Amino acid sequence: MKEITVQELKEKLDANAPIQVIDVREPYEYDIVHISGLLIPMGEVMNRIEEIAKDKEVVVHCRSGKRSAAVIDALERMHGYDNLYNLKGGILAYAAEIDPSLPTY
Repeated sequence: MKEITVQELKEKLDANAPIQVIDVREPYEYDIVHISGLLIPMGEVMNRIEEIAKDKEVVVHCRSGKRSAAVIDALERMHGYDNLYNLKGGILAYAAEIDPSLPTY
């Protein structure tokens, strides 16, 4: 599974790189803290496949990286995605290393 660090993600976001960011946490978690991206809770991913790009890098993240890794594994196995990157450490790492003003939970 391909991974991207929070530093690499920040660089891509700052450069307005053609990437898609998908947050697979639950809505209540998103309400606490989020970075740019589309909220598709883990349980809804397979029903919302058409919203996940196949023609550019897609960074998938959750709180710590475990749920997003499971989602990526399923998408790669069942739907042939090869453009997915797991955000190493999830939003907790983003808050710790990029933006300490973000709340954590």
